[in-house]
Amino acid sequence: MAAIERQDEGFKGVAFSRRTLIIGAPLALTACQTALVGLSNQPPLPDDEFDYELAYAAKEEDEFRIPAIDYKAFDRKFWRQVVDYDTRERAGTIVVDPYNNFLYWTLGRDRALRYGIGVGKAGFAWSGDAKVRVKRPWPIWRPPQEMIARRPELAKYWEEGYPRGPKNPLGARAMDLWQGSVDTLYRIHGTPEPSSIGRSVSSGCIRMWHQDVIDLYDRVPLHTKVVVLSEEASAKTA
Repeated sequence: MAAIERQDEGFKGVAFSRRTLIIGAPLALTACQTALVGLSNQPPLPDDEFDYELAYAAKEEDEFRIPAIDYKAFDRKFWRQVVDYDTRERAGTIVVDPYNNFLYWTLGRDRALRYGIGVGKAGFAWSGDAKVRVKRPWPIWRPPQEMIARRPELAKYWEEGYPRGPKNPLGARAMDLWQGSVDTLYRIHGTPEPSSIGRSVSSGCIRMWHQDVIDLYDRVPLHTKVVVLSEEASAKTA
């Protein structure tokens, strides 16, 4: 490509050799691979100059106000960041490690975008492979019947659902995981309880900060493969 640009623009400079182009090709390919993973117009990946203050600041979306995250109060490992990650999964795969409280979005070449997560009871109840079949912005939440049995006051939300908004148990986004035509009832979703990130909690599936679940939502297309690690598999990656 560089040689073509030189010919078109007619500038005088050092000629590009075949060897230079061949050596540069892997670098160009790496850049293309990263750019091709996920949806177009997605946010830039975090780098050494990433502005976390801005990333986790309060924001307005539709009629909702998303509160800022006091991210400095959490271990830095739970901040959104690109990390080394040895995996056989193809680039563009979501890997959920509920036992170490991480979610990875693989980028290829043993790199991944990692997010901190909070894991509810349902998050430990299922492991395996699935796909993102449904993506919901500002979803309505309906409590499962077993939760209503424990907390009858939630029955009022069964028919019409809990109203959309930052206080909704599913938060700003939800991604529903299916195996073929079967809903696993496993969800990757936001949370109105930011302090739950990095912890095991009593309810929910895979919780993320609002700002992080929006970021992931804006990257992954429908039918993205999701791998939820078992406790045994998680121990091997630790």
